[in-house]
Amino acid sequence: MSAPDENASRIVLIDGHAQFFRAYYAIRGGMTSPVTKESTNLTFGFISMLLRLLREQPPEYLAVVIDVSGDRETFRSEIYPEYKANRDAAPDDFHPQVERCLEFLNFLKIPVIGVAGVEADDVMATIAKRVHESDDDHVLRIVSRDKDLTQLLNADVEMYDPYKDELVSPSSVFKVEGIEPHHVVDMLTLMGDTVDNVPGVEGIGPKTAAKLILEFGSVDALYERLDEIKGKRKEKLEAAREQIPLSRELVTLRDDVDIHWSVDDARYDPSEIDAGLCEAMFEELGFNRFRSDLQQIMGGSSESAEAKAEADESTTTSAASDGGMPGSLFDMMQDDPPPAEPSGDYRLIATRDELETLIAELRAAGQFAVDTETDGLAAVSANLCGISVAADIETGAYIPTRSPDPSSHLDTETVVELMRPLLEDASLGKIGHHLKFDLNVLRAHGIRMTGMAFDTMIASYVLDATRSSHKMDVLALAMLNHRCIPITDLIGKGKHQRTFDTVELGRAVPYAAEDADITLQLQRAMDKAMDDAQLRTLFNDLEMPLIDVLAEMEYNGILVDADELDRQRERLTERIDALRQSIIDDAPHPFNPDSPKQLAGALFNDPEDDPPGLGLKVVKRGKTGPSTDIEVLEKLSADPTVTTDIPNRIVEYRQLTKLVNTYLVALTDAINEKTGRVHASFHQAGTATGRLSSSDPNLQNIPIRTEVGREIRRAFRAKDDFVLLTADYSQIELRILAHLSGDEGLIEAFRRGEDIHTAVAAEVFGVAKDDVDSAQRNSAKMVNFGIVYGITPFGLARRLGPDTPVSEAERIITEYKARFPRITEFLDACVQQATEKGYVETMMKRRRAVPEVMDRNPQRRALGERTAINTVVQGSAADLIKLAMIDLHQRMPAVHPDVRLLLQIHDELVFETPAAEAEAVGAFVAERMEAAMDLRVPLKVGVAWSETWIEAK
Repeated sequence: MSAPDENASRIVLIDGHAQFFRAYYAIRGGMTSPVTKESTNLTFGFISMLLRLLREQPPEYLAVVIDVSGDRETFRSEIYPEYKANRDAAPDDFHPQVERCLEFLNFLKIPVIGVAGVEADDVMATIAKRVHESDDDHVLRIVSRDKDLTQLLNADVEMYDPYKDELVSPSSVFKVEGIEPHHVVDMLTLMGDTVDNVPGVEGIGPKTAAKLILEFGSVDALYERLDEIKGKRKEKLEAAREQIPLSRELVTLRDDVDIHWSVDDARYDPSEIDAGLCEAMFEELGFNRFRSDLQQIMGGSSESAEAKAEADESTTTSAASDGGMPGSLFDMMQDDPPPAEPSGDYRLIATRDELETLIAELRAAGQFAVDTETDGLAAVSANLCGISVAADIETGAYIPTRSPDPSSHLDTETVVELMRPLLEDASLGKIGHHLKFDLNVLRAHGIRMTGMAFDTMIASYVLDATRSSHKMDVLALAMLNHRCIPITDLIGKGKHQRTFDTVELGRAVPYAAEDADITLQLQRAMDKAMDDAQLRTLFNDLEMPLIDVLAEMEYNGILVDADELDRQRERLTERIDALRQSIIDDAPHPFNPDSPKQLAGALFNDPEDDPPGLGLKVVKRGKTGPSTDIEVLEKLSADPTVTTDIPNRIVEYRQLTKLVNTYLVALTDAINEKTGRVHASFHQAGTATGRLSSSDPNLQNIPIRTEVGREIRRAFRAKDDFVLLTADYSQIELRILAHLSGDEGLIEAFRRGEDIHTAVAAEVFGVAKDDVDSAQRNSAKMVNFGIVYGITPFGLARRLGPDTPVSEAERIITEYKARFPRITEFLDACVQQATEKGYVETMMKRRRAVPEVMDRNPQRRALGERTAINTVVQGSAADLIKLAMIDLHQRMPAVHPDVRLLLQIHDELVFETPAAEAEAVGAFVAERMEAAMDLRVPLKVGVAWSETWIEAK
């Protein structure tokens, strides 16, 4: 097979459904649009592949070929009714995503070809024949890895795998050297195809088929010389003789399909792309990362793109902020683009009289939406640029405090002075989106806003915790069918980004006022939904009051000793460097320990290979070769037959490197210069279970399992004459499980104050509590903690150690369920509720949709069942600690006014308290936390205090 001419113009045909299926299964399910909630894993994967192809290898001609007939509606099914008869139906969310891909191809002006009665492969075979027989200087590139299509390859036809970025040959597909395109039909005839239900010769796979075809030249020659074959193989070939013609006809691609197509029909012109529709789809599906790809692709034809930009003003407005090549549609203009047309009656408040009149209007309204604009995202330190308000829909006002022309409006001091009484009036309801941010921005400028009545971000979370985004722009599109003015239209992004105080008021006013207006519209849309779903109590009594608690925590921050972080970083860096060098020195050849590929070579190559390796047995393989992930390294470390300790050193090396880069460096960078504290952000809408998450930095994930990880907490300390006080719920999820299941054995153990793991072990292993040994207690502990996560025998065996057989783990789980039957009944009830209602509920009636329990894929269905159980238990524990936080926030000022709540880490609260009051505060905190919910089992809270977090244990 000669190579195609590199100088020839290239026609690219994408094997549509092959790429659709590949994208669907290459990306884990669960991706959904933040707007429509539709599945997007296939759409994302296909568009990603397509844009990469257009960006890196732009073709002159391009088309997508798809199947338009069903599996049983082609000429092949007519001649052989069993053809593809054993294929399962595509997953429910497959075809809607295919339609999305076809819609996107239409936006790109890429033709889609399909012919009824034949398959896409036949259409491509016909086009391949025409290209090959044509006098034109063209090369056809088929984007696929389908083995059937390799029969088409010749000097003018090639195949390309975009995922591996490599050309495909019959040898690479069949994994047998020497196979040429003219062998493929004979190969497929002998092998058959279990996927398409094409009959073959029993017992003949790719290697045997290749051996026979290469030896005899063809299937016909093989049967002519069948006497040269001996034994069982001859018998099987003889038995299949009559079906061979049918098999050959089924696997041979037709190249005479009646298709009205010419090369010019597929001419690809990036200037014809409808960028506005593409951008709208990206926004709707949450594919914002693709905008820069589109920008690069459309930069190739400046004149056409410029003309299109002039003709499509809305596209220019939305795309101009993305940067790009000079003159292209995505050119980052130095001058401001024209302001977007306002969608409501939005006004600028620039004088004292105007502001006083507005304040009177807001007071008369009784409640209003409020939003702040700032020059940064750190609420505690950002400068206020303005306040926007709205008392009625499709209206809004913006009160600037900082702008390019400060003489044209009131200053910050005056605005704060006039707005403070209004915003601090608790009788006036404040509506906002992400009010916690506004609370702290205003507090930093001297306003303690009260009267928070409705937060649309939190309402969205309460209504649907599984939504992938609760951003206002996304909700506006989903609920109001309204596209908000993008902030990037005003301030740009990347290296071109500027701060809001540099945006001229003609553009700032409609943007800021729209925020308040849309927030008010969302509130009205969500209000009824909250009542209809019976979620008002959860929203009003738990999530809304929590906003003030989290805002207080973020404002307080926690004192961090930068010098201690530096000392730890220096110490660990020395250890990292020594580990790295020792690994290199002891390896069979020098390599980079940070390279998984080079590490795999050092571990798994044979000592005689080039480069040589340790010759260890491969534990697991990934797409690019032997895996070196943490699971593999830990297995190698625990394997007594592995005499080298390099895997163990690599584990330590990776752990220490992560500690330095992810925590020690990040924490140092996060220290506020003014306060000396880290002011992390705590997110209510960050998890589907109801638990809080944190970022900037993420304090929830500071490691505590290892001594070196725990040492990081030494840098967290109290201010002078104060201590850090920690209060931690004991075994809270097990107590929640006991309460919800009503299992008397578990309940009684907790009521008697017994060691729960010992008590459970005594039941499971049938021994007296005093006779439970450490191994039995550990087994019970693993099951106790794993039962709500759907622990499997295999998973338990792994946790208990490499010497634990799966059969023993299965016996322990079976005995556990027999001894505590109400727990099993409860777990089953969680799954049943998810199956019948589509969602599960926590103790505070927080809902989480779990559609996976109805999935036809057994693995996804099992994941859905585990999710249902875990959500009920973990979500109820999250409800509990939130109730405790609200209670303490409201009661603490009257009892201990100098105490501040600083952190919430899973089941633990961290306070800063005067050292002299620590004992009294500890008793008060424990009392209130233990009374946060009335359960069938007692709640227990452990309290400790010290100057540093690590010692407060």
